[in-house]
Amino acid sequence: MISRNFKNVLVISTGFLFLFTAYGGLQSLQSSLNAEEGMGVASLSVIYASIIVSSMFLPPIMIKNLGCKWTLVVGMACYVSFSFGNLYPGWYTLIPTSVILGLGGSPLWSAKCTYLTICGNVQAAKEGRKGSDVINQYFGVFFFLFQSSAVWGNLMSSLIFGQDANIANIPAEQLQTCGAADCGLNVSTGNSSSVRPEQELVWTLVGCYIGVGVLAMIIVAVFLDNIDREQASRFRHDKQPFCQTFLATFRLLKDWRLLTLIPLTMYSGFEQSFLAGEYTKNYVTCALGIHYVGFVMMCFGAANSLCSFLFGRLAEFTGRAALFFFAALANFSCIIALLFWRPDPDQLWIFFVFPGLWGMSDAIWQTQTNALYGVLFPRDKEAAFANYRMWESLGFVTAFAYSTFLCLEYKLYILLSFLLLTLVTYPVVEFYEYKHPTRPVEKERYVGHKETAETKNIIQQTPL
Repeated sequence: MISRNFKNVLVISTGFLFLFTAYGGLQSLQSSLNAEEGMGVASLSVIYASIIVSSMFLPPIMIKNLGCKWTLVVGMACYVSFSFGNLYPGWYTLIPTSVILGLGGSPLWSAKCTYLTICGNVQAAKEGRKGSDVINQYFGVFFFLFQSSAVWGNLMSSLIFGQDANIANIPAEQLQTCGAADCGLNVSTGNSSSVRPEQELVWTLVGCYIGVGVLAMIIVAVFLDNIDREQASRFRHDKQPFCQTFLATFRLLKDWRLLTLIPLTMYSGFEQSFLAGEYTKNYVTCALGIHYVGFVMMCFGAANSLCSFLFGRLAEFTGRAALFFFAALANFSCIIALLFWRPDPDQLWIFFVFPGLWGMSDAIWQTQTNALYGVLFPRDKEAAFANYRMWESLGFVTAFAYSTFLCLEYKLYILLSFLLLTLVTYPVVEFYEYKHPTRPVEKERYVGHKETAETKNIIQQTPL
């Protein structure tokens, strides 16, 4: 039988699978579906700007008061509101729901990371293993299920929008504007391939997304153990000064390791936003039609899901550094190729190669960066993961902000620059952790289900 901790990992992973089946599908379509006046990209920019604001103070406050479980439920409700906003997309519906989603986004992800780290440490203590190894495996399992949401969410959009035959007509002159050879700022203007699908089809798709989002909330609320209930209750009774909790995220910035990890964390936002916002619009929608966006992103999701599970287990034997450099090499190769490739519908298989390689790389960026934060800051998990979401979101919002006025070629150069900067700064932190391992967490109790566990002498070091 599986352990109680692993059961909780599966519950969270399944909840995120359903939730991001909805949100991931909508995010992939925003730059193409709501292209008028850049409304879709603007809504994504507002989302991640709001996440930055919420990362500054909300995660520690919500997690310490509500506990991880109910912070997850509240955060999921904020994501579902964005689906409602897409029923009748406009500036007055998308922007407010984007703000709500952003405010709930950072507590949601911080609570998830905190919960998985707690489960990993407790299970490692029971089995006499390194805490970092179990945490890596748990994050691998999570991202295996979570990233598969891109498959199901995009499959839904492609099958539903594929019923509208008018969106597949690609004029020859439009192909000359696709890819990095042209500036790429006006791809959607006047192109039949970017004509909005029939409203009935949009309602059908968004209705399905709302349904799976609500199901995600029910799964977590009913089946997830409240493992830090006593900690949250004690925090509420102790009445810790608000200012101390409010500034927890910023106090951690005194740690030079966190500052050095900022380029790596921001690059995670840059690379995800490029695929969701630029590749889908300037390569896929431009040359194939909007109904192909889902199929291409399914390839990304499948590769990401499988590789997340694989690399989560492989890290125990290779160490993080080797995986990070492998991901950097794959991304570097893709960026160089995208600078010179001219999209051609006759080369259909190439459209799937890039998201496949991108998904493999993103699996490493996501699993290993999350695990790295959990290993480096075991005593400040809430603040550490809030910083993670804040800096990653800054990468997102920056990329979406310049999306409407920078040529695609320059966007690729910016992406390449941050990748190279990451390769300079990340090894410094990894080498220091190898020489000076983070001190183990001792005698932390997490009570909330039948299995009461106490962590003892958990080793946080991961091999370089």
